[in-house]
Amino acid sequence: QVQLVESGGGLVQPGGSLRLSCAASGFAVKNYRVMWYRQAPGKEREFLAGISSASAASITNYADTVKGRFTISRDDAKNTVNLQMNSLKPDDTAVYYCKVIRGNIYWGQGTQVTVSS
Repeated sequence: QVQLVESGGGLVQPGGSLRLSCAASGFAVKNYRVMWYRQAPGKEREFLAGISSASAASITNYADTVKGRFTISRDDAKNTVNLQMNSLKPDDTAVYYCKVIRGNIYWGQGTQVTVSS
């Protein structure tokens, strides 16, 4: 059974950093492309970053809004995909989700990130 569990969210001041983690079970993250999205109140869910499978060279890509500030990485030993977020802005406030497509589309339950002074 595929399950994704996000963690690491919280309240941070503008300019601060957070590291989110997406813990997977039921499959090996190294074998699939895993993505991070976010959804702010009243807005559509938006793509942030993705990392391809190890067989596809673990290529990463980012949305322009987070390029240079966010870094996606994978820990095969822990079966997690992480999102390091630096230089956070109030506009980064949202619920953050990870996603994998393994036949069906699977989402985690999300973790809240609030950037505020």
